[in-house]
Amino acid sequence: MLRKGLGAVAGVAAFMVIGTVAGLILRASWPEYTRVADSMTFTLSMKFARLAIGALATVAAGWTSAIIARRSTIAALLPGILLLLLFIPQHIRLWDKFPVWYHLTFLSSLVPLSYVGGKTSKPQPADLACRL
Repeated sequence: MLRKGLGAVAGVAAFMVIGTVAGLILRASWPEYTRVADSMTFTLSMKFARLAIGALATVAAGWTSAIIARRSTIAALLPGILLLLLFIPQHIRLWDKFPVWYHLTFLSSLVPLSYVGGKTSKPQPADLACRL
């Protein structure tokens, strides 16, 4: 149980690190994004870029958690659940800044993408053969 908890915390940390680094890269490489970031008046393509970063970070969170917790399915779901609990209040505060589809896409993807990330941590047949 301790491994699952540590894995979930590490998964959330991985989400934060990846999201932060990717966000910094986005700002450094897209001057128009930087200009509108403070007011959050993003174009459609900017919203999709933000959702893509969130998706990548969420998959990585599930993968990280599952690896630490020895490929536990529950551990893969935990970071998604924690992220959902953390982001619901944020999205309530930002409700008027984004369209409903954006909020629903982001929030509804957290748990499934975390699960997918955990599933990618499963050993492949070639991995099993190497262990024998």
